[in-house]
Amino acid sequence: MTATTSARQARPISAAAAAAMVRSGDWLDYGATFNQPDAFDVSLALRASELTDVNIRGCLSTRPRAVLEADPRGEHFAWYNWHFGGYDRKLHDSGNCHYIPCNLGEIPDYYRRFIDPVDILVLQTRPMDQDGNFNFGANSLWFRAIAERARTVIVETNAALPHVFGPENFLPAGDVDYVIAGDNHPMPALPNPPPTDIDRTIARLIANEIEDGSCLQIGIGGMPNAVCSLLQESHVRDLGVHTEMMTDGIADLYRAGKISGAAKALDPGKIVYTFALGSQSLYDTLDRNPDFLCHPLEYTNLPHIIMRNDRVVAINNTTQIDLQGQAASESDGHRHISGSGGQAQFVRGAYASHEGKSFICLSSTYERRGVRKSRIVLNLTAGNIVTTTRADMMYVVTEYGIANLKGRSVPERAKAIIALAHPDYREELEREARHHGLLPRHFR
Repeated sequence: MTATTSARQARPISAAAAAAMVRSGDWLDYGATFNQPDAFDVSLALRASELTDVNIRGCLSTRPRAVLEADPRGEHFAWYNWHFGGYDRKLHDSGNCHYIPCNLGEIPDYYRRFIDPVDILVLQTRPMDQDGNFNFGANSLWFRAIAERARTVIVETNAALPHVFGPENFLPAGDVDYVIAGDNHPMPALPNPPPTDIDRTIARLIANEIEDGSCLQIGIGGMPNAVCSLLQESHVRDLGVHTEMMTDGIADLYRAGKISGAAKALDPGKIVYTFALGSQSLYDTLDRNPDFLCHPLEYTNLPHIIMRNDRVVAINNTTQIDLQGQAASESDGHRHISGSGGQAQFVRGAYASHEGKSFICLSSTYERRGVRKSRIVLNLTAGNIVTTTRADMMYVVTEYGIANLKGRSVPERAKAIIALAHPDYREELEREARHHGLLPRHFR
């Protein structure tokens, strides 16, 4: 922490008094997911008519934000977001949320180098422990980096958060200005949709590529969870985990005895992550469990750190891929859906790892308003954002197979990707590829 924090005393304050400190033009930070404040947020919303141009950064909201519900036209509060959940997406659709492009693992550096000091940081944490620290629970992310640069640091305590181990997964009382006694609101649960038959087919292809001692990064969704289910039933053993998101699928693997971390170079024997979202069972598994370490993002997500473990296996989803291997994973045209997250960083970190593998998976088709369309296309939808570049792409997986694009020419890539498309679309894709020169006439 900076020298300016040495005089902080972690004094108690009411939510209303804390919200009264906010002035028009201030920049606030609400952190992310279940660390976003509740009591403070409600009190600040009551002041909406008094304020203008109050800017708030957040990420992956798991509950509606009172300040935004009180200001549906965005006349008083502006909401900026590092990664969308469903609520943030709806706000963006109505024009009341602004996405901040990022590689998630770089965000701590943004706060330290490029973002002006935050006027007020407000985070939910656990109550102060016997060591005089406010534990973040199951999220570490970029919270310490914001606190280093914030003019005022406020914590809102919530005893429902799990106590989670990690070398920087807390704020010392000496780095906190004020403490709001929160309402101990229960942890938000993220539903886990059951895997589909397509998810299971794709998962089977990926699981066959995972070896003893592999170090996993698992993304969110039915396909990655299906991989975890299959690995529980497989003969693979001594898996490690160095991931961005801790999921129920990983916790299930842990409880099944498949994860030992014995082959890891970094944190051997430990499951490493930077944030968790899932069921209450997941949070209960993490609570005071020394087998899990919650690290800051710059430790979990930067490629030069990821690569230090051997046989890293990164498994992530995308929504659309073109015939050259560009994956668009975060938008539907100009409509923003989620965010870049750590996908590109784990793709690069896994490839750089000794014997590492990166998998980008997708179902070959989707259905919208009763019309089926191919996710594999000649050109990405206009406005779609490329999350993983063609140069970075390694394995692409659909229910129709798996293809490694590393070292392949444009015609070889196009041919391999077309073979992963639904059979109903392959002829048209090949015709378009030949018409536009991706597949020369002589290329078979």
